[in-house]
Amino acid sequence: MSLPLTTVGSSLFLDETQKAKKYLMSLVSEGVSQAVSTGLYKSLFLARRSEEYIVKHYPENQMRSPMHMSMGQEFVSVGVCSALEGKGDIFASYRSHAAFLAQTHDTDRFFAELYGRMSGTGEGKGGSMHLAAPDSGHLLSSGVVATQIPVAIGAAFANARLRTGRTAVAFFGDGATDAGVFWESVNAASLFRLPVMFVCEDNGYAVDTPRAARQTFESLTEAVRPFGCDVYEDDSGDVESVYLLARRAAETARSKRRPAFLNIKCCRFLEHVGTGEDWHWGYRDKEATVRDWIARDAVITQRRRLLALGVAEQEIVALEGEVESIVRRSVERAVAAAIPGPERLYAGVFHAKA
Repeated sequence: MSLPLTTVGSSLFLDETQKAKKYLMSLVSEGVSQAVSTGLYKSLFLARRSEEYIVKHYPENQMRSPMHMSMGQEFVSVGVCSALEGKGDIFASYRSHAAFLAQTHDTDRFFAELYGRMSGTGEGKGGSMHLAAPDSGHLLSSGVVATQIPVAIGAAFANARLRTGRTAVAFFGDGATDAGVFWESVNAASLFRLPVMFVCEDNGYAVDTPRAARQTFESLTEAVRPFGCDVYEDDSGDVESVYLLARRAAETARSKRRPAFLNIKCCRFLEHVGTGEDWHWGYRDKEATVRDWIARDAVITQRRRLLALGVAEQEIVALEGEVESIVRRSVERAVAAAIPGPERLYAGVFHAKA
């Protein structure tokens, strides 16, 4: 049975008035081809649809991993990973679903890991917070705040020494900037002129604590700027804006061996950990969040953009159907896959061989 399609339903898709046409044309980005726009939407839709399946099946209690959902923030990972064009080494936080899928497009190993199966990225032992596929450029996801950042520095140092032409990318939330290791890593990367991108998925909260209760400086980007790295900020909530920004940052990081800090404003649609909403806690304003972020959901915006570019509705529906089938089959395979036996308990852990 199909899930309700969250990205469909706006009357704007059928509105042929001049106002609607003008709005649609305003979505067209310079410097982004129709093929790239379509690819960005496919990646966005893959991440969103995958998490919708998690929301649907999580209550069945077969996925025993805590879930830190990316829903609402997918455009950051999709924009950045697409801009890297396969030349990036990704280091993600525990909120890694979108980053993993944007980099690997591998829903089979993704769902197998969430279901605790042998065919998962870590034979089912890592779960949602420790997704990794080094063979596809997603080197690790870390369950401890900010710990992926210095590891990305090591990868950037290796890439610089070996002249691989690759860029290390650390994804983290703004809560990670409260950790000393973030500032140490920015300093080291700037000092050694390393090809690394620090991508802050800035949703304004460390769990449920707002920035004003944690930091005295008014602007994170201005606090980072004195370190001597290139600093970028984006509050558009738009995948193509992030894509263009990240492409420029990656090119500079590689050509000039100069680190980049990207502060991308975003919104976490669901609770900090779990598959539900958390408005009842009262730490953020639902009405303002819906108005400022959910109403301009990047997935819906990108779908509208494809229509503005002349992509037929039938083509978009076909793309969505393809993704739907991929995700559904991956879930089915994961449910049917083998569960690791007790003999695998120590495999790949500490000194034991995998």
